Amino acid sequence: MRILLADDEALLRITLRDDLEEAGHAVTLVSDGDKALAQLADHRFDCVVTDLRMPGADGLQVIRAAKKSGADAVAITGHGSIGLAVEAMRDGAYDFLEKPFLGEALVKVLDRIGEKRSGKSATGIWRGEDGPERNKRGFAQVVGGVSESFAKILGIARQAAITDATLLIVGESGSGKEVIAKAIHEESARWRKPFVAVSCGALSPALLDDELFGHEKGAFTDAKNERAGRFEEAEGGTLFLDDIDDMRLDTQVKLLRVLQEREFRRIGGMESRRVDIRVIAASKTDLGALAAEGRFRADLYYRLHVLRIDLPPLRERRGDIPDLVRSFVAKHNQGPLPHIGADAMSEIVSYDWPGNVRQLENAVCRALALRGGAEELSARDLLPPGAETGGDGDLSLASAVKRAERAHIGKVLSIHGGNRSQTAAALGISRKNLWEKMRQLGIGD
Repeated sequence: MRILLADDEALLRITLRDDLEEAGHAVTLVSDGDKALAQLADHRFDCVVTDLRMPGADGLQVIRAAKKSGADAVAITGHGSIGLAVEAMRDGAYDFLEKPFLGEALVKVLDRIGEKRSGKSATGIWRGEDGPERNKRGFAQVVGGVSESFAKILGIARQAAITDATLLIVGESGSGKEVIAKAIHEESARWRKPFVAVSCGALSPALLDDELFGHEKGAFTDAKNERAGRFEEAEGGTLFLDDIDDMRLDTQVKLLRVLQEREFRRIGGMESRRVDIRVIAASKTDLGALAAEGRFRADLYYRLHVLRIDLPPLRERRGDIPDLVRSFVAKHNQGPLPHIGADAMSEIVSYDWPGNVRQLENAVCRALALRGGAEELSARDLLPPGAETGGDGDLSLASAVKRAERAHIGKVLSIHGGNRSQTAAALGISRKNLWEKMRQLGIGD
């Protein structure tokens, strides 16, 4: 490949040039950002390798220019600039390398870029060529979007689906992280390949290593046959790591290597195996805070934090609850569909649902199982015991008024499809007053 290498450290430039030329690449060297931009204006390159902090134009400007020219980009960063490297990947850099690094590491990154450019890898942008199948998967399967907060999330998720970048989804338990991850996979270029989910919190440390990496025959006492791990099963597709905040530190080191080099070894194995996957991780807690406390590797956090989606809890997207209830009833019901009255739906919308979407779906399943021949489901059928009082034991008049206002506004929002202007008009208040009420009551944003 034709490589443009921009760095203000002369020794590093020369050393990397020698390594890259030995690997068969043609290399052009420049010492600052302005010269890099001039080269990009006058010549065509397959890839630009650039320091992020150097005289003249900074590395982010060089990366943006590289992407406009059709070249891939790799960022080089010092330890104190990891956050800048993450920003570079959001701007389109394929990968980043933290100084100091060996020339071999850069050669491996360029090998992957070469495979991508030659069409050997599974990456790329899916453009809907499968026709009618498009409506049977991906975001067509995601219920919600009436609430403004969740509509924004779906917009971000659709943008993430057309990239191959590592993604971090953060949200409370039961908020639908795996649903969003699977929708992103099904909308991506990898949709024909496997979507493999692993719960990092459900397995013991030893079992998690075996689950992820597999083992060779004889690796341990009970290893009578070789076994492929989830990385191999996800080849060409997406590996979803749920509850990654529960992953122990030594397994994090192994995961970091896979993200950096796309290589791993089975337990008991001597051979490094290449893998072409996208990784989507999910956490129920703030990984940045865990990293600051030393409970999560900071370098892995930055690798995962290239793209991030923060899923709102169900209590912050009440406008979606009626559609979710109806979809769960249709999904789990057998026989004629039961009716749910407006008053019952209003009470359901007003409840906080601490277990989020998962709790709501379980509640619908329970109500359907116990309804017998009833043609209508009441709020009592669907809500947990004590939920009529808000679920917190607060019987004060102020709390009752707050719950009633929240329920009524949620119902009117649902009737008008989340349109705030129409909802405000129906309630007889201004749009500004509606926005203030929604903020005070925890509705939507």
